[in-house]
Amino acid sequence: MKTIFEQAVEDSKNLKSKPSNESLLQLYSFYKQATVGNITAEASSNPFDFVAKAKFEAWQNCAGMDRQTAEQEYINLVEKLKG
Repeated sequence: MKTIFEQAVEDSKNLKSKPSNESLLQLYSFYKQATVGNITAEASSNPFDFVAKAKFEAWQNCAGMDRQTAEQEYINLVEKLKG
């Protein structure tokens, strides 16, 4: 049986329209915080890797958030995006 979080992850892959880049970064950061925890990697040393930098900063903004909160934020955002 899937958890509500696992179902939200599946639902996020089948949204009717592609979310904005901001929403995608939020989904990414909440997912990583929920599944991995606080970021431990270093930021990309390539100054032109804008995607990696944005992902790093988004995840870093979730530092200290516990797994349950990150899961709930992810679920809430997917529900909002589903409309």
